[in-house]
Amino acid sequence: MSLFSRQFANVVEWQEFRDDMIFYKWHNSEIKKGSRLIIRPGQDAIFLYNGKIEGIFKDEGDYDIASEIVPFLSTLKGFKFGFNSGMRAEVLFVNTKEFLAKWGTKNAINIPTPQLPGGMPIRANGTFNFRVNDYVKLIDKIAGVRDSYTVEDVRLRITAILDQLLMKWITKEGKDMFNLQANSFDIGNGIKTDLDMQLFDTGLTITGFNIISFTYPQEIQDMINKNASHSMVGDLGRYQQISMTEGISSGKVAGGSTASDMAGMMMGMQMAGQMMQNINNTMQGASPNTSPNNNINNQNANTVKPNFCPNCGQKAAEANFCPNCGHKLV
Repeated sequence: MSLFSRQFANVVEWQEFRDDMIFYKWHNSEIKKGSRLIIRPGQDAIFLYNGKIEGIFKDEGDYDIASEIVPFLSTLKGFKFGFNSGMRAEVLFVNTKEFLAKWGTKNAINIPTPQLPGGMPIRANGTFNFRVNDYVKLIDKIAGVRDSYTVEDVRLRITAILDQLLMKWITKEGKDMFNLQANSFDIGNGIKTDLDMQLFDTGLTITGFNIISFTYPQEIQDMINKNASHSMVGDLGRYQQISMTEGISSGKVAGGSTASDMAGMMMGMQMAGQMMQNINNTMQGASPNTSPNNNINNQNANTVKPNFCPNCGQKAAEANFCPNCGHKLV
């Protein structure tokens, strides 16, 4: 009789385990006498009866359900297996590890910015981490209606709201649109907090959110690179002047030689005007009456010795006084 009854015994385990599965629900018509429970490393086994948790088992091992599991179940601890009777219960296996998933924006996000009236379209990508932290909520919201749940399911749920959160945290506190990577840590922390609130009722928690890179349209990226190389980020006027100068020197200015000549003439006139303005400013800033050289010249002019004494007409010598009448000559 004992050997015959074991033909109906079950092995309750996570069948076809996948590393990207968050939980797996084992269910059969009933658990027979002599059935065993196998819990592998990184797994928790939750016994459910009529949708309610009967017991949670976290230690890995191979257990006899009748003698080692049933005595610890809440309402089924007095259950007695018979030859034709089995325990009608479900077992939910939960992966306890921390999961890592990649994310990326489906389409470019149009971020409002004063520099571009139509907004700046950007893309972003990165990773996020999560794990199960509340079995009751997990069963109530997800496991109660699904037999399994994967990382891809969570990723799809997160990317559905990620565009809105990126726009919220990028535009918050006036982030520099041309250097978002410098603020990626703060932006990522803000998104992590909001995502954690979004998943709170599902029994999952976000443990990390990272932004690897932001991607601008090619023309915007080219402008940023060129501005950075000339240390003129944000000075659109100087950027246009340098672009025109480089185009003239390289012969890439469209429109033929006439257009190049006209552009060169305009640039030359602008440069000449700037030079004249600088010269005028320099001349207006200098005062001839206060020049040290002028003071010395005036002093030398006032101290020239006369050739004849102005008092008696005697020819003056090298002395400072007239040799005839003694008049001071200097």
